[in-house]
Amino acid sequence: MRSTGSRLLRSAVLLCSLALAACTSLPRTPYSAADASGSRVLDIDGLRRYTDEPVTKFRFEKDTPSSTKTYLALSGGGADGAYGVGVLNGWTAAGTRPTFSVVSGVSTGGLIAPFAFLGSQYDDTLREVYTSGIASSLLDDPSIIRVLFGSGLFGNKRLRELVARYVGPEILAAVARENARGRKLLVVTTDLDTQRTVVWDMGKIAAVGSPEALVLFRDVMAASASIPLVFPPILIKAEGQGRSFEEMHVDGGVTAPVLTLPDALLFQGRLPGNSRMNIYILVNKKLERTFELVSNSTIDVASRSLSSITQSQTRSVIFSTYDFAKRNRWGFHLSYIERDYPAAASEGFDTAYMRALYQHGYEKAASGHAWTSTLP
Repeated sequence: MRSTGSRLLRSAVLLCSLALAACTSLPRTPYSAADASGSRVLDIDGLRRYTDEPVTKFRFEKDTPSSTKTYLALSGGGADGAYGVGVLNGWTAAGTRPTFSVVSGVSTGGLIAPFAFLGSQYDDTLREVYTSGIASSLLDDPSIIRVLFGSGLFGNKRLRELVARYVGPEILAAVARENARGRKLLVVTTDLDTQRTVVWDMGKIAAVGSPEALVLFRDVMAASASIPLVFPPILIKAEGQGRSFEEMHVDGGVTAPVLTLPDALLFQGRLPGNSRMNIYILVNKKLERTFELVSNSTIDVASRSLSSITQSQTRSVIFSTYDFAKRNRWGFHLSYIERDYPAAASEGFDTAYMRALYQHGYEKAASGHAWTSTLP
């Protein structure tokens, strides 16, 4: 089954290829790599990190005798995010869902993450977003004009409206309260200008508490889910070396299909100190390889190639995390969509498909069968 992202990108690439000769770019304020190297947002340090930074840039809490923490990592997957929402709600029904010390989200996982972080009282909100049909409105207005003179087939007005509808000052205040208790909410974007994976500390952003912080909180969520060519990038205001400019951010899944730990930490293989963690990786897609007779056309070959790259990247992160967990005696738990689960009948955010997938995830979790401690 192709992921929603690759299916949507297939359509976008087709339209863009038809109009390639007329494609142009919108003007941007130029800035340099030196400006980017020390850039800040909201004129505040520490609102984000990059996964390729040294381990010393990441702070780890000191251990206490009962300091085993729980970490939920939510992957990308577009409409397949309905699976993750079903698992979360079924987990609540089973009565075994923990309060997570850390929650990270990429792409559709970035949309789910704040509500998963705040707990089961937002289960109904997530179910509504992923099963009511509201998600299908994101793809209601394709435009060849945007392909010709913009940077996305569908525009991002509806995506922004969806985020703003469910993320208001009360969500910001709730996230800030949990951040003050030491819990962490992380959402991932890709900075196209620097080609770096950006990890936004949403709790720190929420703690700022200003209208500008709410705008940034929403922009990060929207950017994390902005599939290139399908949705335009989100431009985020930044300052560096006394200059103001806008960074171009897109779907976090471009560089990190799921965020578990920083690159340097996975490479090093050991965590400083004796911290303990139970890590739950909730993958909103299939991980096991599938057979598909690919049509010998440019678009189908590109789509299948993109799907294969994303699947391989996801498997690589999971395998590295599994090895890291075993080395450090962490608990490792993985959930994903089975290879034989039926594919969607149509591209995009098909409501009937999403409802069925939600129910599938719900029943697995409610019956205690959603998680495995072994690799695919």
